[in-house]
Amino acid sequence: MPSFRYTAITPAGETATGLMEAPSEQAVIDILRRQGSLPMRAEPADRSPGVVASLLGAEFGRGRRLSGQDLAELTRELAVMLGAGQDLDRALRFLVDIAVKKQVRAILAQIRDAVRDGSPFAAALQQHPASFPNLYIGLVRAGEAGGMLADTLNRLADLLEKQRALRASVISSLIYPAILLVAGIGSIVLLLTQVLPQFVPMFEQAGASLPRPTQIVIALGNAVTSYGLYVAVACVVLFVAVRQALARPGPRLWWDRTMLRIPVAGTLSREVLAARFSRTLGTLLQNGVPLIASLGIVADVIGNSAAAAAVRAATETAKGGAGLSRSLQQSGIFPIRTIYLLRLGEETAQLGGMSLRAAEIHEEQSRIGIQRVTALLVPVLILTMGVAVAGIVSSLLLAMLSLNDLAQ
Repeated sequence: MPSFRYTAITPAGETATGLMEAPSEQAVIDILRRQGSLPMRAEPADRSPGVVASLLGAEFGRGRRLSGQDLAELTRELAVMLGAGQDLDRALRFLVDIAVKKQVRAILAQIRDAVRDGSPFAAALQQHPASFPNLYIGLVRAGEAGGMLADTLNRLADLLEKQRALRASVISSLIYPAILLVAGIGSIVLLLTQVLPQFVPMFEQAGASLPRPTQIVIALGNAVTSYGLYVAVACVVLFVAVRQALARPGPRLWWDRTMLRIPVAGTLSREVLAARFSRTLGTLLQNGVPLIASLGIVADVIGNSAAAAAVRAATETAKGGAGLSRSLQQSGIFPIRTIYLLRLGEETAQLGGMSLRAAEIHEEQSRIGIQRVTALLVPVLILTMGVAVAGIVSSLLLAMLSLNDLAQ
């Protein structure tokens, strides 16, 4: 009998992985369901890509996977088709026909072929793990089992669109400050390494004592010219070393906690975390996933180890019958608004709906916070870079004026 590797959320809310002997992947899924677990993935144990394939997937796999926008759009279109009464095969054929991108058309065609061969929709999606995350596949599987696939896909589309909109808002808000920072640093380096050396021979030939600001700028220019490349290489090495260190649980937990304590960025990070937590939890609960299993999934996808630890601690208290909001409040990570809304949801037995309402509030607060930070950051960058450039130019003009006074 073949062996299958599986990943599931146990009734205790923990992520369980292991091997199971069964006639098929569907049999593994059925066994896990009977045990009260929420199956997320099941695949043959001997399915492992070779070294060359792994390297190619790491370097060039972006073109073979669906982007976040592609996934959100096809999920919404599929939900609309199924909600209109179309069967899954016809809906997938429609998506294949209207797909513009070649990779999207190819992936959808493979999924449709698998479904036409008798494979469940979730199992067909599971054959493309780079495009469909575990959360997506698990919810689709739950929707299939409950006969609510269209509603499940609608909620998944809402989740994906909100997450993508929030991420796009953060990225677009940081583009302009990043361009200003790069342009400012480039201008300063250009002045120190290209413009300043043109004046140094003239100052040396005059033999006069240069003003202190000019001496400092010349020394800084010599340092950048002599050691700039080494500093850049050291920064790259330091960046790689920090990333490797943050891959370990201990340093990552310290880093995530520290980032949440920074006065402005920490407050904004809490809002983003609260939006992601509330949106994911509400979507899972609205799709019929039990609270404990939902919290286990949220802890795996929230993206911050400190917040994940807080969610796992809240899971333990929820198992004992205590409220979810009280434990989250004690962690001090989530905004107080999140706690109050979750508590209201617990008291009214509408935790899923109140979680989604909290997500909408925190997403709006995140967008407003990002706009405010950007509005403050841009003038600060412009002023700082302007002062630095003006200081360099002023030191050169001061030296030239002193040379004119000496000539007279």
